[in-house]
Amino acid sequence: MAGTRPAPSEDPAEDRARSLLARIRREPSRMPEELAVFAVQQMGPRAGASVERLRSRLPDADPELLREQVIAHGVRTSVTEGAFVGGPFLAWIPVAFCRALLAQAQLLLEVACLAGRDPRASERAAELLVLQGAYPDTGSAAAALARAAVADAADAASAGHRGGRPAGLWRVTMRMASILGLRQTEATRSSVSRLRHAGQWLLLGLVIVVGMVAPLVWLPYMAVSYRRSGRAIAERASVFYFGAETALPNEAEGGAGADPGLLAAVVRAVASLLLVVALVALVLLTGARLADQEWPVLGLVLAGSSIAVGAVWQLRRRARDRRAA
Repeated sequence: MAGTRPAPSEDPAEDRARSLLARIRREPSRMPEELAVFAVQQMGPRAGASVERLRSRLPDADPELLREQVIAHGVRTSVTEGAFVGGPFLAWIPVAFCRALLAQAQLLLEVACLAGRDPRASERAAELLVLQGAYPDTGSAAAALARAAVADAADAASAGHRGGRPAGLWRVTMRMASILGLRQTEATRSSVSRLRHAGQWLLLGLVIVVGMVAPLVWLPYMAVSYRRSGRAIAERASVFYFGAETALPNEAEGGAGADPGLLAAVVRAVASLLLVVALVALVLLTGARLADQEWPVLGLVLAGSSIAVGAVWQLRRRARDRRAA
């Protein structure tokens, strides 16, 4: 009906992600600063409450164990928010990136809280920028935050809105991928051999191409990537706040491959790929044609199966989340 407002999302995390995405799309160049301020305001109180619950649940735990628990939970959450909540549809990637970034930000704020620092204090925003690799030190990060605040006020006063929607969304997505460690920047590229760098891009291209017809193939690839980046930023936070690295859980037990959720994602990915192969074989064996050609039927089968598998996956996940809520 005309004039009706859309119903709000039932998922508060998705509402936060969409709100953040709307803010940073207005000016992609200020994305790290927008993210840091938004995270402290929105995730700071949650981080403090989460640490208090953990201390109540483990009253006799030493600081190292508490830090391990915070990091393990934070990494799992960032993987879930980024890979599994985003799901197999590429169109969901920007929202999934925002959710993963906020999950990583809460992880950093919880580590800061364990170190005795107030996760709601504005100083945490500068520290987030340093830990994300946006600035080399908190002084330059604080100066950048001050400049961003002035620019935001000027934009609000002039009702400015720069950057077209497609171009702005692309720049935002690429910058989020860099912060998440899913895309190499100039600073990190020099430490990776050209052969390995080329292999990483080849693997990414293969996953995208295969994911167009078997969308669940995207999930385990993204889960591994999110886990790697989550553990890396957790290590930086541990050194920054405690001066020492933390022995991250599950390294000795098999690392990323031992995770039940990841194993389930691999099984689903293989099943979706086998489904596509079976459907293609069925078309070839039956000789189905459209306008006396086989390729239109194959195209429809590939596109239809991809959309159907992705839609079923998303609907089941959303129904599961509603039941849990």
